[in-house]
Amino acid sequence: MLTIASFFAGVGGIDLGFQQTGRCRTVYANEFDSYPAATFQENFPIKVDLRDINKVKSADVPITDIIVGGFPCQAFSIAGLRQGFQDEKGRGELFFQLARIVNANRPEAALFENVKNLVSHDDGRTFRIICEELQNMGYHIEYKVLNAMKYGNVAQNRERIYIVAFQNEAARQAFQWPEEIPLTNTVRDIIDFEGNVPDRYYYTEGRFAGDIYEQLKEAMEDDDIENPAIYQWRRKYVRKNQSGVIPTLTANQGGGGHNVCLIKTRHGIRKMTPRECFTAQGFDRDNFVLPEQSDTRLYKEAGNSVCVPVIRRIAEAMLQALDNTGYVALEDRPR
Repeated sequence: MLTIASFFAGVGGIDLGFQQTGRCRTVYANEFDSYPAATFQENFPIKVDLRDINKVKSADVPITDIIVGGFPCQAFSIAGLRQGFQDEKGRGELFFQLARIVNANRPEAALFENVKNLVSHDDGRTFRIICEELQNMGYHIEYKVLNAMKYGNVAQNRERIYIVAFQNEAARQAFQWPEEIPLTNTVRDIIDFEGNVPDRYYYTEGRFAGDIYEQLKEAMEDDDIENPAIYQWRRKYVRKNQSGVIPTLTANQGGGGHNVCLIKTRHGIRKMTPRECFTAQGFDRDNFVLPEQSDTRLYKEAGNSVCVPVIRRIAEAMLQALDNTGYVALEDRPR
């Protein structure tokens, strides 16, 4: 069994993807926000280290086969200010704290995830610095932008950059990115268009300022519930999503305003529930536990997470590459 140390762990989406290979388990997780950490702990048998990564010493982290991390993306996201390493909250610099621990603990492999815009941020300089940092530490890297609906069979249009790093150049050469797979799942596998949900998720007349409800009602007047569409309120108008999948989930999905995914069901116009947002990220609706937290926090946790099936496929490819080079897990070595 290969061991994982997880940073910026959130609710454990990356960890779950590796766990689903049947060959990995997370032995250490670091997450500064106590709310996603609580969700993590509902679903994994370890206690999360809640310290700021700046305060985590390398010696505090167990030596593991693999280190993973979805370092904060707000500094690079096209939806934010895109300040990068100059982010006033210091979020862009957190990658270097992760790199510090990787360099000290020397895992055999690592996986990092971030928003697609990281590649083009600051005319590519930001991404080049990140790659050079890993290469200067002696790691051999591969990177690729993957879309959840093409590589995870999940009906969400979600593009993310994935960076894979290996100590062994032979493992990098053996590594092959997952190939595209047909999208057979639909929004109906995520959203319940037939059942009723609590009143707080519905848009009704007079509930929101302005004429949002009236515009939504008009835009969805002729919508076919048998072949449902996804809509978004775009500050001043309603946009119908033509792709047949859910637009990229964001951390503010529950806010009721800009970019929120909206649907017409048999019981009225509503936004997605937190559980549906987690399902859109590939979390099992029957087995992944959501704790008693506010909807706002759960929406944020889902939007900040990863698409689990994509992670699982990348993890399988990484393990195959390690197998091809004869790598033996730390726990399986003679003592």
